[in-house]
Amino acid sequence: MRDSLVVARRNLLRMMRIPEVVVFGLIQPIMFVVLFAYVFGGSINIPGAGLDADAYREFLMGGIFAQTVTFATAGAGAGIAEDMQKGIIDRFRSLPMARGAVLTGRTFADLAQTAVTLLVLAIVAFLVGWRVHDGVLNALAAFALLLLFGYAFTWIGALIGLSVRSPEAATSGGLVWLFPLTFISNAFVPTENMPGWLQPVAEWNPFSATVLAVRELFGNMPADYQAPDSWPMQNPELASAIFSLIVIAIFRTLAVRKYKRATG
Repeated sequence: MRDSLVVARRNLLRMMRIPEVVVFGLIQPIMFVVLFAYVFGGSINIPGAGLDADAYREFLMGGIFAQTVTFATAGAGAGIAEDMQKGIIDRFRSLPMARGAVLTGRTFADLAQTAVTLLVLAIVAFLVGWRVHDGVLNALAAFALLLLFGYAFTWIGALIGLSVRSPEAATSGGLVWLFPLTFISNAFVPTENMPGWLQPVAEWNPFSATVLAVRELFGNMPADYQAPDSWPMQNPELASAIFSLIVIAIFRTLAVRKYKRATG
């Protein structure tokens, strides 16, 4: 853990010295909030609320928050691929440190950056009409679930970064599968509006469980909304936590194993 925190500090200092990376990382989710809130608001039917634009803005934010934390995957992969390409990983190998600390430290640093992004995004969401209706403790629990979910996905990014030859490939590889994951979910439209054959796929998507969980914890669901009968939609908070822990267990193991082979 000590070695991981040292590596995390190194990555955070690097991020602070290249502030444009952080700034550009903030611009994209802010654009999503503004565009979706005002372009699609009032055009999408929300079960229990109809075509109410204000209801859609509150419905939307759970999806935007979840999408934002998962997009950290691309940054994690690109950062590790860059370190591999420049030989920095070889320098770490010469130090008396735990092998897994390099990857764990990187994911800790990405988690810190994600937390800052969520804070800024919440402020922007507040300005466009989003509100928390279910208390501070539930709101903190929602942000904790989001950070856990984002942390899980940074391990997927770490594995991608170790598997490609350049930061550019890592960025592309980290994003190309995220778009279907986020759009085949309840992030932007209710799953009830999807074709019947696609609804079970969306409902068992870990992304959907996290989105519904944070909506419920923020109090952003219409009072008359009835969740689908599938287990993740009936138990979204528990499902989100379980899915995140499973992703961490699988992809951390694979990433550390890949790292040892890549630097062995």
